[in-house]
Amino acid sequence: MARRKKGEKIHGWLILDKPLEMTSTQAVSRCRWLLKAQKAGHAGTLDPLASGVLPIAFGEATKTVPFAQESSKTYKFTLRWGSSTTTLDAEGEVTGESDVRPDRDAIEAALGQFIGEIDQVPPKFSAIKVDGERAYDLARAGEAVELASRPVRIDDLTLLDAPSPDLAVLEMKCGKGAYVRAIARDLAAALGAEGHVAALRRTRVGPFSAAQAVSLDAFEDLVHKGHALEALLPVETALDDIPATAVTEDEAFQLRQGRSIVLPPRRASELRNLRQPRDIAGKDYSKAVVAMGSDRAVAIGEARAGQFSPVRVFQWD
Repeated sequence: MARRKKGEKIHGWLILDKPLEMTSTQAVSRCRWLLKAQKAGHAGTLDPLASGVLPIAFGEATKTVPFAQESSKTYKFTLRWGSSTTTLDAEGEVTGESDVRPDRDAIEAALGQFIGEIDQVPPKFSAIKVDGERAYDLARAGEAVELASRPVRIDDLTLLDAPSPDLAVLEMKCGKGAYVRAIARDLAAALGAEGHVAALRRTRVGPFSAAQAVSLDAFEDLVHKGHALEALLPVETALDDIPATAVTEDEAFQLRQGRSIVLPPRRASELRNLRQPRDIAGKDYSKAVVAMGSDRAVAIGEARAGQFSPVRVFQWD
């Protein structure tokens, strides 16, 4: 007999405004405990010294986490000139100092080289695994950590403000895997300066923005008032950029059994024209389509050869 899972079957996305000095895992655990939810996960780690948008998936929303993780992200960060650190942020020990204070013109002139498809060496204090160990664990243990450069996509890098000679406030829009701390390191080096990230805030993850985010205190208040579910967004929100097709109750039943369904020729042609390159967790999802029932998603699958074949099926209670 199957063992019953503990907790409530809650489905949806909570867009948490993660506070400082809390890990992403701690934030997810706290919110899951508050909701007494069976299952929860998040779409993209934020460092303890970073605040902002942390999308937390509950229940069936966890099946859409890879789609949110692959989405573009936007960060606002403050770069402090004058010193570099081991962690590339304010937490680390100082490794270098300089009197160089780049002005606005010099900073803006250097930004272009960091936009587009670039090679980036991740910070040594990062969650990347080296021989099965997290890089930050090795670095904290005093071991030498050498990480290879890897391609990342920077869609935009803009200087928002230079409030003092010591500070520069920037915004970066990027794809998966790009590190703000590495950009700060490399920008400082390009300008012949020393610098580190003094403040970092994520303002967007794919369809999720800071405008939708709820602080932990506000969410706890909603829980105590019995209105916590009002803060959740639909599971399908993470799939907004994927083509959708309506299915009948009989077709929905077939999909839930893992069977393919036939698409009307006209609809198959329409979906074929909506295809676009999409890589999710290393797999080609260019033919991805969401099958929608009367009020919610039934499955994520592929539309090809006049058929829709389910890949991920949602099991609603």
